[in-house]
Amino acid sequence: MFTGIVEEIGEVAQARPGTLVIRAETVMSDLRRGDSIAVDGVCLTVVDRTDRTFTVTMQPETLRRTTLGMLTAGRRVNLERAVAVGGRLGGHVVQGHVDATGRIIELRPDGDGLIVRFQVPRSLMRYIVQKGFIAVNGISLTVVDAADDWFTVALVRYTRDHVALLDGGVGASVNLEVDVFAKYVERLLLDRGAADGLTLDKLRDAGFV
Repeated sequence: MFTGIVEEIGEVAQARPGTLVIRAETVMSDLRRGDSIAVDGVCLTVVDRTDRTFTVTMQPETLRRTTLGMLTAGRRVNLERAVAVGGRLGGHVVQGHVDATGRIIELRPDGDGLIVRFQVPRSLMRYIVQKGFIAVNGISLTVVDAADDWFTVALVRYTRDHVALLDGGVGASVNLEVDVFAKYVERLLLDRGAADGLTLDKLRDAGFV
C-alpha cells in the first residue's frame, strides 16, 4: 500500500521492452530485491539493484493499462516506497493499481497555484467527485471540479516543485487510480441491489451509481 506522497523524483537510466532501470537516491537507502515500489503510481517489484539504481519488470497487462511503456531514458518518474506499518498516511490509500490513463488538457494559473484539467475515460467519472481523492502518476491529489469526462486539481508551488507531472505539458498522458473505497461501495450496492431485484439502471436513477 502507498499514500500518494512522492518521496523522490527518479530518472529512467534504461528502458528496455518490459524492463526499467531507474536511478534514485532517497529510496535506495533500504530498498531490497522483492520490495514493492510505486513508479509513476504503478506498483512494481524490485528485481535487482545497485548502489544507485534499481530494476523493475512489467507484465503485458501493466504495459496495456499504464504509461510505463512510453518511458524512455532520461524521463523523470515519481517514486514512493510501500508505506511502513505505523507510518503517516499523509495522502490517501493508494494501491498502485492503475485503472486507466488520462490526458492533461489544460494548465491554468490560479494565483500562486496552477489548475490542471485532465481528460478521463467516462467509465471512471462515477468514482471521481469534488473534494474526493485521486492518484495521478502516483500523486495523491484532491479533485477541485468534475464533469462528464474531465476533472481538475489545484497544484500548489511546493507540489509542482517536488513531483514529476507537468514535464510533458498539455497532451501528456498520466496514470490514474481512483479511490478504491468508491469501487467497493459500488460493488456492495450492486450485489445488494441484485439480491433485492434492483437493476443497475434503477440504482443509477436513484443516484447510487
